[in-house]
Amino acid sequence: MVLVIGFSGCSGFLFHKEPTYVKVNNGKFELDGKPYYFVGTNMWYGCYIGSAGITGDRERLERELDILVENGITNLRVLAASENSNIQNSVKPAIQQGPGVYNEEILDGLDYLLSEMGERDMHAVVFLNNYWEWSGGMSQYNAWANNETAFDPENPNQGWGGFMDYSATFYKNEKANELYRNYVKKLITRKNNYSGFYYSEDPAIMAWQLANEPRPGRDNDGAKNKDAFYKWIDETAQFIHSLDKNHLVTTGNEGLMGSIQSEEIYLTAHQSKNIDYITFHLWPKNWGWFDPNRIDETFSPTVTKAVDYINKHIQYARQLNKPITLEEFGMARDSAFLFENSPVTARDKYFNIIYKTMYDSAAAGAPMAGSNFWAWSGEGRGKNPDGKWRTGDPFMGDPFQEPQGYNSVFHTDISTLKIIKEYSEKMNSIGKP
Repeated sequence: MVLVIGFSGCSGFLFHKEPTYVKVNNGKFELDGKPYYFVGTNMWYGCYIGSAGITGDRERLERELDILVENGITNLRVLAASENSNIQNSVKPAIQQGPGVYNEEILDGLDYLLSEMGERDMHAVVFLNNYWEWSGGMSQYNAWANNETAFDPENPNQGWGGFMDYSATFYKNEKANELYRNYVKKLITRKNNYSGFYYSEDPAIMAWQLANEPRPGRDNDGAKNKDAFYKWIDETAQFIHSLDKNHLVTTGNEGLMGSIQSEEIYLTAHQSKNIDYITFHLWPKNWGWFDPNRIDETFSPTVTKAVDYINKHIQYARQLNKPITLEEFGMARDSAFLFENSPVTARDKYFNIIYKTMYDSAAAGAPMAGSNFWAWSGEGRGKNPDGKWRTGDPFMGDPFQEPQGYNSVFHTDISTLKIIKEYSEKMNSIGKP
């Protein structure tokens, strides 16, 4: 696109580069015809602090983005959907107050986030739903569709098992999916108030993600939902591609752990031609491998299991001939302390090993394409000794149901940031002369 601008006494041309988008070519990412590798983070709350409303702090957002870029962190996985819910630990205010009722202040905050990211040549992976409770998600869509109260894992009569089963009924719930698709269409066809881009044409967006950690269900019970799970993934991704021909689409799945430990389910779910690349997550503490209070005993076996998990998923990517990203991984501070200046010895060792494993693989030609650690809190700090988030507290990388600071990387974690920057430079050197 060329704009012609006249000046008094002279004339000139101002050339605007056509937008370019991350694409997949022969199992690898490309951007502007060149290899695209990245080191990124999760910053789910970006649209909240990007708002001009009560949740917002735009000056903080701009500082956070500047710090991230300075440290080679150029890809952000962000939330773009939250649903108002009775669920105790769900984020409030929500983007969607009720079916088709939107909080324009927070959507405007998403506009601002993406615009500021675009100015810094950053890219966003945007998730559109949530299997878990903390943003409303599938459970709340079910509740709206069925005109009932959503299951809450904090309710002792329902618990985590009941919640997970209820959330997984979403895949077969036609009315719930109609409401979900209405929002997806609303978002993808939205015009950014700051950059002027329609979301479907915004070069700051790398990919749309069907949901955060969609699972077919829990344990072996989830197997009965697998066909509905496959169908939902394929048809929803196809729907998104019908609205947006520029951006990639992926699932947001955790890998084997998000596929009831079934290679068949993971591979089948991701073989759809409408899924452009595959994802996995890595959570040693949540999976019972690591104990931050027993580092000497649990760290070494954790590393062995983590490296094996990474290599296994890289092999799956080879089988499917698609790029793969490790889009969530993290580790608590030593002794599970929540506050800055507490040691991160185990985390630093762990991050170094995880990044090296991914880099060595990518440099050798494997489809390992990028990563997003969980999570960036930057300047955000927990305010309460019990670790709970309360209204008015700063937004942090840890969602409200988790102790604030537990998996946070603060902007003062210099040793961690040094490791991240080192591997960002290495990843970005792959395929370059």
